[in-house]
Amino acid sequence: MLKNVRITWLLWWIIVILFQNFATSIIVAQEKVIPATATLIVVGDSLSAGHGMAPTQSWVHLLGSRLQDKGYHYQVINASISGDTTGGGKSRFLATLQKFKPMVVILELGANDGLRGLSLKETQTNLATMIEQAQQVNAKVLLLGMKIPPNYGKAYAWQFEQIYVKLAAQYQVPLVPFLLEGVADQPALLQEDNMHPTAAAQSRLLETVWGTLAQMLKTAN
Repeated sequence: MLKNVRITWLLWWIIVILFQNFATSIIVAQEKVIPATATLIVVGDSLSAGHGMAPTQSWVHLLGSRLQDKGYHYQVINASISGDTTGGGKSRFLATLQKFKPMVVILELGANDGLRGLSLKETQTNLATMIEQAQQVNAKVLLLGMKIPPNYGKAYAWQFEQIYVKLAAQYQVPLVPFLLEGVADQPALLQEDNMHPTAAAQSRLLETVWGTLAQMLKTAN
């Protein structure tokens, strides 16, 4: 009987050890699939570069803090350049993807194209190229839409706005219709040039982006 008890305990410990090894292998496999810190990049112009303010005041910097507070382990890279167009963004986009290997890309470009009256077709093609390049490396894309003042002509302004709507539908990417929603029509939230948001407005820009981004991040991993 004592011999049978010893065999029973031996079998029990074998089962326990096998289970522990199996559980450990699952954890290790999960760690390989989901990195402890992923990268999110913002590719934009002066609206994201924090024109006229300290870098720590920009909505992109605030986004980094928000992600940490919400328990998301993302390193936020601000690859925005003041004055940049979609053409400029496209010329450096592939190298940016290769350098940072992002899991998420927030694409905020086009405002300078519109203000300069550039070709709508070219603007759309440039943005489409960047979306395609991001998707080819399995990065999730969030597209930030833009509007231009009506003094450029109602037809041009409407067609410009529709670029973002069409691209979001074509590539099935989430869209924030207008980054400056609730800010562009508030003089108190604009700098002296009446174009760039003040530091005080950055939290509003973040909130405009966050609603859509938060939903997107739930499936990004």
